[in-house]
Amino acid sequence: MSALTIASKANQAETLPALLVAEYAKQSNPNVKVDIEFKDVEKLSSEVTSGLEFASTGKSTLKKAKDILHSFLENIKIRQGETQVSVQEWIDRAGALTPTDFKSVEGPLLELDAHLTLRSYVVGYTLTPADIAVWGALRGNKVAYAAIKKGAMLNVARWFKFIEETNSWIAPAVQSLNAHAQERKVAKSKGANYDIALPDTDKGVVTRFPPEPSGYLHIGHAKAALLNDYFAHEMYQGTLICRFDDTNPSKEREEFQDAIVEDLALMGIKPDKTSYTSNYFQELYDQCVKLLKAGKAYSDDTERETMQHERMHGIASKRRDASIEENLVRFEEMNKGNEEGVRWCIRAKMSVDNPNKAMRDPVIYRCNPQVHHRTGEKWKIYPTYDFACPIVDSMEGITHALRTIEYRDRNPQYNWMLDALDLRRVHIWDFARMNFIRTLLSKRKLTKFVESGVVWGWDDPRFPTIRGIRRRGMTIDALREFILKQGPSRNIVNLDWTLFWATNKKYIDPVAPRHTAVAKENMVTATVKGARVAPYTEDKPKHGKNPELGTKKVAYSSEILIDQADAQAFAQDEEITLMNWGNAIVRSITHSLNPLNRSLVTGLELELHLQGDVKKTKQKITWLATAGQELIPVELLDFDYLITKDKLEEDDNVDDFLNPKTLFRTETLADGNVAGLKEDDIIQFERKGYFRVDRAFKHGEKAVMFCIPTGKEGKGK
Repeated sequence: MSALTIASKANQAETLPALLVAEYAKQSNPNVKVDIEFKDVEKLSSEVTSGLEFASTGKSTLKKAKDILHSFLENIKIRQGETQVSVQEWIDRAGALTPTDFKSVEGPLLELDAHLTLRSYVVGYTLTPADIAVWGALRGNKVAYAAIKKGAMLNVARWFKFIEETNSWIAPAVQSLNAHAQERKVAKSKGANYDIALPDTDKGVVTRFPPEPSGYLHIGHAKAALLNDYFAHEMYQGTLICRFDDTNPSKEREEFQDAIVEDLALMGIKPDKTSYTSNYFQELYDQCVKLLKAGKAYSDDTERETMQHERMHGIASKRRDASIEENLVRFEEMNKGNEEGVRWCIRAKMSVDNPNKAMRDPVIYRCNPQVHHRTGEKWKIYPTYDFACPIVDSMEGITHALRTIEYRDRNPQYNWMLDALDLRRVHIWDFARMNFIRTLLSKRKLTKFVESGVVWGWDDPRFPTIRGIRRRGMTIDALREFILKQGPSRNIVNLDWTLFWATNKKYIDPVAPRHTAVAKENMVTATVKGARVAPYTEDKPKHGKNPELGTKKVAYSSEILIDQADAQAFAQDEEITLMNWGNAIVRSITHSLNPLNRSLVTGLELELHLQGDVKKTKQKITWLATAGQELIPVELLDFDYLITKDKLEEDDNVDDFLNPKTLFRTETLADGNVAGLKEDDIIQFERKGYFRVDRAFKHGEKAVMFCIPTGKEGKGK
């Protein structure tokens, strides 16, 4: 693994070539893994003047642009001999294009212009890192870029435009650097940078959130939904469309669709329009026919494993050169949904051996005779997401498609579809998905957990679904704040749940009524000398700092219940504080006679000392009167992570990292006021934590409450 750090305020003529060549290396070689980090500074340290730093496992850290660019060449396949030497030479010459005064760059620009006479590429007959490095230096140099835009040098201008238009991945990479280079305008209420320089916003902004109705929304989906909502409604006063990508009848159900609508509403997201990809099945069919007739797609019956092998190794399908007539006939067979049709699929005729494997003739239509939950038996063929999404985006007037960064390799595919069909292009912005430690967001793996009984269901409080984290006790306001604070960054990080739940605590602490519970296991009965003979109650505030929550009844009696852990901490004649009552002195401690457990306290005798100073006591404990109230049975549930490893790698077997124990139950008795709590109420059991009522108390049936993390516990989501 390697890491490229870029000072976003440094001279972009020096930093942009490295960024672009790094992206090119990743596209050319799937084994290249480079994490790119931006720092909002002019230089990374006093010894680094180029604003770059490249660290690779087992190698010395590189701090010069030239050395970093040469390092990337090791991972890019270039024809040996003259071509390789020429590429290295032009990468070095790109450094002459970095000065930001025209006199200094005029000579190198004229040399480049002369060199590009009758040439499409700087070196040879295909794209090489030489083109990328020189293009990046010119694009990052404001003076040189201005000269090119004016058309002062015809050959350079022609080549510059050609490189940009034939490599659609370049523009997003440039945008990522520009977004970080701009002065940070932090959204006051969000705490994140949303000034990401979305292009053409003056013409109006229309975004879309395209969930597949094949499962429940999880926290990763929530980020996508909230970002689309933020840019459409808060930042640009535009339009948000919620479009259900219902193109796979084998996985989709109306149950999931309804749940997604509910979850969006709970998060405060109100789309201006709701649509369905299935509304466009006829148009998508027509567009596929158009590709077939233009010779830009073909029918294929290659077996799945063979097709995967051929795509991986750049081998053309035996059906690739089938006639247009034959392809159209096969497509109609597919549309009948018969035994012959099921064997076939339609593939876009993009490329056999493009370095970007997403461009290697992807499947765009499949046959599936299963009944669709909206269109019934009308269709037997369904478009893939990668085919349908760009087409429907263009047709629905989407101006900006916000996509998670794992789609980056498929962005050229997205644009190919639009260009091949002569449809309006859509601006793409990539953002990093939200990952959490010890958490799976794969819908397939989450489904396996549900079906195998590892969890109770999609709303299990150990699940990262919106319903799961809400059931655990997350408030919608805290969820929105946390996600929006992450912003639309492209930096991929594994977040800790600690900050997530700490954000929630800010919202629940001021409004959670305080109650008392004592664990039933080995709880201790204490007699209280000086207490009234008859039990009585007093009105006390539900929250010491929020009188608006009202009052509760606190019962007092000469006999009280105390947690075993508290009792074991007492010393003979120690003065303690009984919360909501006053001080008392421990006069007698009785221990178990069992020689195997002598530390177990079986009885206490306390003497009230109400004139004592509560500020001077070490032990301040909660307690419950045994008389004067009905004690309410409550089961407290706490949870741990489902998996034991912070980040699972691609070759990890999930079953090997399943946490054997993720559920912890504690039987308690609680004060009588708890009987009035309702499902979804959030309270604090003092000195035990915050809890959400999952099942309210009914006579003969105990209440069940879930512990809400606060960011300090050892156990998590």
